[in-house]
Amino acid sequence: MCNFKPRDLKCAKSPWGETDEIGRLNLLTDVSREDVLRSIDPRKTYSLCNDWFMGMPSWKAAGDVHYQIWMTHTPNGTRIKDQLVATEEAKQLNAYSGDTVLMYTHCGTHIDALSHFGYNGTIWNGYKEEEYLGARGWTVCGVDKFPLIISKAVMIDVAAYKGVDVLPDEYGITADEIKEVLKAQNVSISKGDTVMIRTGRQNVWPDCAKYEAWEPGITVDAAEYLAGEGAMIIGADNIALEQLPSPENDQNYFPVHSYLFSEVGVPIIEVLNLNELSRDKVYECGFFLNVLGLQGATAAPITPFAIPFK
Repeated sequence: MCNFKPRDLKCAKSPWGETDEIGRLNLLTDVSREDVLRSIDPRKTYSLCNDWFMGMPSWKAAGDVHYQIWMTHTPNGTRIKDQLVATEEAKQLNAYSGDTVLMYTHCGTHIDALSHFGYNGTIWNGYKEEEYLGARGWTVCGVDKFPLIISKAVMIDVAAYKGVDVLPDEYGITADEIKEVLKAQNVSISKGDTVMIRTGRQNVWPDCAKYEAWEPGITVDAAEYLAGEGAMIIGADNIALEQLPSPENDQNYFPVHSYLFSEVGVPIIEVLNLNELSRDKVYECGFFLNVLGLQGATAAPITPFAIPFK
């Protein structure tokens, strides 16, 4: 188990030193990666992400940009606008197409950096807004600092344990329930594991009204338990990991986020697709992720995948 401070609504100093920016990701080592690679059976792989598309469910409550994509070059448009210095014959031959994407970095399947939430202008390891937040982002704790992630993962299938397709809106998954599911699945969490919580929310994707409604998710005591067991990353198949609306109301509208980032240095993954793992009852597997290096960003879209153990 990992030692961690009780919840005090203050940003913790990192046990990995005053310059640390990645928190629990320091648990990744050459040895831990090698252990995973030696244990997997690569004959079967599972994609854990969703496609990005116009009209997809996304976090809209704070007014952030929805996913947008448009063509910036089309074969006919290139010929008509004549913006490319080339002959008409070359434009006809090459049929040039291109596009641009605009989106909130927390849109779709994504990982959150430790800069995403803090307390009173301070984030993980005591980095203060007035010193480290520039006009274009934080100069510390961005997703660009994340290493290649190869870890053991544990999938906690709460929806299947409850015998439902999807947990009810606003349902709080407690530490006691997490323990029950782990016992039923005959698995345990080890130091440095990625933990993935299945609420069944993927079964209403991509219905925005249903997927974006107040969601089932983990409570603070569940987050504390998982962190105490040694979880390195915690993810889920819902839009915000935690139970919404917050039982702490407006005083702390994302208590699980602020606790995991600020007090124990645990990154969060959201909008995971865990249905195939659930179908095949894959509760332990290798987890693979290389994070898009968006400098200073509080999150990045990701395409993680899992490979079962032998």
